[in-house]
Amino acid sequence: MTFSEYMILASSFGLGAGGGWVVSRWGDFWGLTDIPNERSSHSRPTPKGGGIGILAAFLICSISFSIPISFWIPAAFISLLSLWGDHSEIRPQIRLLFQFTTGTILLIGILIGNGNAIVTYTLIPLLAVFVVGTANYYNFMDGINGIAAITGLVGFGLLGWFAVIEAADPHLIALCLCMSLSCLGFLPFNVHNAIVFMGDVGSVLLGFVFAGLVVWVSRSFLDFVCGTSFLFPFYADELTTLFVRIKDGDRLITPHRSHLYQILTNEYGIIHWKVSLGYGAFQLIVGVSILLLKDTGCMTILSMLALYFCVFIVLSYFLRRKVKSQIQI
Repeated sequence: MTFSEYMILASSFGLGAGGGWVVSRWGDFWGLTDIPNERSSHSRPTPKGGGIGILAAFLICSISFSIPISFWIPAAFISLLSLWGDHSEIRPQIRLLFQFTTGTILLIGILIGNGNAIVTYTLIPLLAVFVVGTANYYNFMDGINGIAAITGLVGFGLLGWFAVIEAADPHLIALCLCMSLSCLGFLPFNVHNAIVFMGDVGSVLLGFVFAGLVVWVSRSFLDFVCGTSFLFPFYADELTTLFVRIKDGDRLITPHRSHLYQILTNEYGIIHWKVSLGYGAFQLIVGVSILLLKDTGCMTILSMLALYFCVFIVLSYFLRRKVKSQIQI
């Protein structure tokens, strides 16, 4: 990499920080204020939308490193739509329509760029569900201080490491580093006594881009499994919570705060940054172990992920059961 390319990467940190600072100062004036409600894990009105700095870093790096336009324009569009959602409510049906449309465009561009066989295009519907699902999962998991930024820092860092091992396109590696550094820049404004929230503009973008990069770097099913493992705690918490809500007969479209990370902060009273750091540490353990075991084959990787998932389920079960027993008493 040239000196100018290193400077572009370094600017990602500054842009991530700049977005957090700007919105913390003027977010309320722009109507970007998160008002606490019954499902919130914070108690005071706080500016949201600080993820605009992460979006700015993504755009500058995408253009500077010649990322295909079919990748960064759909991602930027869905992030800007989410920014509007930070300001004014957008119906879920409209969100999903645009998310699936932009996700499909992104996937077609990736498959064409990778020179995949025609039969691979039959996977687009499933991959679109993966991209849109990851974007929304990331958004749902962004509910306490620091969790989205720490997860982005670790997840994109691991994905960049994986891309280096796989001798992937250097531009892809650069984009992974860009996203990781922009999350690091934003983190100080959000991790402790948050003065600004990332908002949908940042969290949806991070999930959307992460999923797109996983598809881009994957040359096999094993690669895809390894790539998704770098966001393991988010997937595990969301899937476990979904199962619990279905079992309890909850309406899935209603707001809630039933994720394990929310239970840890709200019911157990653990400080936000400690929960977020714990999720990041778990994410790092899973990711590094998968990277070290990758050459042992798909069955080993799937077995390890199943083991991690079982550990998460057991931990979630006992923590939730204790909360329910206390409520009944």
